[in-house]
Amino acid sequence: MAKGALPVSPLAPAGGFPALPVVAGVRFAAIAAGVRYPGRDDVMLVEIEAGAAAAGVLTRSATRSAPVLWCERCLAGQRGSDAGFAVLANSGNSNAFTGGAGRAAVTATVEAVGRALGLTPERVFVASTGVIGEPLPAARIVARVDALAAALSPSAGEAAARAIMTTDTFAKGAAARTEIDGAPVAIAGFAKGSGMIAPDMATMLAFVFTDAAVEHDLLQRLLSEINARTFNCVTVDGDTSTSDTLLLFATGKAAMAPLAAEDDPRLPAFRDALEGVIRDLALQVVRDGEGASKFVEINVTGAASDEDAAKVARSIANSPLVKTAIAGEDPNWGRVVMAVGKSGAAADRDTLAIRFGQVLVAERGMVSPEYVEAEAAAHMKGQEIGIGVDLGIGGGKATVWTCDLTRAYIDINADYRS
Repeated sequence: MAKGALPVSPLAPAGGFPALPVVAGVRFAAIAAGVRYPGRDDVMLVEIEAGAAAAGVLTRSATRSAPVLWCERCLAGQRGSDAGFAVLANSGNSNAFTGGAGRAAVTATVEAVGRALGLTPERVFVASTGVIGEPLPAARIVARVDALAAALSPSAGEAAARAIMTTDTFAKGAAARTEIDGAPVAIAGFAKGSGMIAPDMATMLAFVFTDAAVEHDLLQRLLSEINARTFNCVTVDGDTSTSDTLLLFATGKAAMAPLAAEDDPRLPAFRDALEGVIRDLALQVVRDGEGASKFVEINVTGAASDEDAAKVARSIANSPLVKTAIAGEDPNWGRVVMAVGKSGAAADRDTLAIRFGQVLVAERGMVSPEYVEAEAAAHMKGQEIGIGVDLGIGGGKATVWTCDLTRAYIDINADYRS
């Protein structure tokens, strides 16, 4: 950003970046390569030791980037080898909509990492985030790969997280510990994202690591299911990125028998811990929404199906009219009514109920006789906003998280390339 660092979001976690546990079999490094941002680390490398399993979900955007297409290939071809993995990621340039030059840049960088770490190119995942449509200066990255490899450390996760920030105002990390077969298991991850956030299969960039032993197919199913309840339930501005990438690696270094089946009685504890980490990262992305001053949780119940509930929740979350009303601390519930009606989900005006926080605003097709606007206005003045909608026609439910839309969002994006 040409105008200097943005102020840290008022919704940032109070404790700052968490202390990530060391995950056996994983090392990190970060370095300045001059991709776009002068004077700061902008490339990170992760090495995952041999014997790990990998899973991922990626954007379904029709204009997805060259790195995303490469990751699709890596995920599809990982069987038949117990070699290690690597992840190379840069900020400042998304290497999207760059044609043959974009593919060549991916090839050059993954080959360089492969030479440095003794891996075939297909074991090297790559991710890029930043400006769309500008050629990635791959030579600058390639020139720093050997130094990156030499700097790898199991405790450099925070540095790696900071290297992939773009308009982010804080680095986003999360961790959990659990126990399987009496052995401690660690889970740690980090993510970046602030704008162009409305994931479709994945999120901006997110990388999660565990020393648990998990069979590949089960790991992929777990990630896909958890992603649907976390990253795919957040939105900042309704725009799906060309670069959305979420990768999960399980090194198998923990002293446990591998998890391989859905009915394994040991699985729920691991699933809960993993979901907690991924949800934490997803919500941190919302809390760092460009220009955000309010964190908003939208709960929809009583829908004809869970799918319909999600349609309604996203319609509310992505409505500029709803989001600007929240920014202005205005309990304008008519905008919520509008968003329900346009969602495409089945709805009945006369069974609809709306709440702001604990305040019942509307019910049975009209304003509630108990409604006191001053109470709703008081709720809107907080940083944590709750909107509840009950459609009253079925058992479907969904939760979506978003933020408000402020003038700062316009300022940030108007100046993004200047």
